[in-house]
Amino acid sequence: MTAVQHPTVWLTGLSGAGKTTVALALAQALKAQGRAVAMLDGDQLRHGLNRDLGFTPEDRHENIRRTAEVARLMNEAGLIVIAAFISPYRADRAMAAAIVGAEQFIEVHISTPVAACEARDPKGLYAKARAGQIAQFTGVSAPYEAPLSPALSLDTQVLALDESVERLCRLLQQRL
Repeated sequence: MTAVQHPTVWLTGLSGAGKTTVALALAQALKAQGRAVAMLDGDQLRHGLNRDLGFTPEDRHENIRRTAEVARLMNEAGLIVIAAFISPYRADRAMAAAIVGAEQFIEVHISTPVAACEARDPKGLYAKARAGQIAQFTGVSAPYEAPLSPALSLDTQVLALDESVERLCRLLQQRL
């Protein structure tokens, strides 16, 4: 395995799985080590750069394409990027890896089961989706294609936040 100075850690998983929580904690841990880190979050980018996109498969594809381009630019500028995106389609994550660079792209599956995500439902989205108020909701009315061979899989229903971050830091130590 080749050492990579500035990778993109791509956290994928269902809504409510804990992607953003894990990403924020990982960013904090890496900054404490003196690393230059940037975080890209799906919700944040949809309020700005990607606000013109909906949730059709085509719009989801474009959302991931734009995000991967930004991640690549940030990697080239010397930053470790942590991207927290549902990114439900394998083909779109493969495209992101191709844009960022296969050596730089570290796919991490936040594998929390849909039942646990729905029980958490921090934004009330699963309830709205089940009531038919949200169309194309991943895990309910739209598919989620789990990674076939992620670099790491973390189930936040089972793992404490500090343990998830510790596992990610160990993985990065092997890659940096």
